[in-house]
Amino acid sequence: MPRFCNVEITNMSESINHNGRIEKIEGNAVFVRIIQQSACSGCHAQSMCSASEKKEKIIEVNDNNPGRYRVNEEVMVCGQSSLGLQAVLLAFVIPIILVVAAIVAGTYLRWDETASGLTGLLLLVPYYCILYFLREKLKRKFIFTLKKLN
Repeated sequence: MPRFCNVEITNMSESINHNGRIEKIEGNAVFVRIIQQSACSGCHAQSMCSASEKKEKIIEVNDNNPGRYRVNEEVMVCGQSSLGLQAVLLAFVIPIILVVAAIVAGTYLRWDETASGLTGLLLLVPYYCILYFLREKLKRKFIFTLKKLN
């Protein structure tokens, strides 16, 4: 079983690093399996707590020289912490603002609570569709790099 570590923040403004193992290499794309752990995963009581969780994720990293890596090699996936904040903004903050704005607008227009709430939730459908259609542009913006581990 590979050894995975928690997120390592080297400098608050620089990067977030995850250790992982290369799953496959296709062209310039290197697919790395990481284990995303909750912040409390290092707690001594994690086995008795339902809040601690681990999720496996496959990260696609475009590399100009993928030949220097091999399948099952342990590597470090690095990403800028500022991009993580932008991802949280796109995935969580803006949708919450949309839902709350729809509920407030519905209340102002004297709609019943059900209509306001459903309108807020239905606004999320086009929002996430827009994100889906912009995924290639977002993929170019959210860039990860690889570092070999010794």
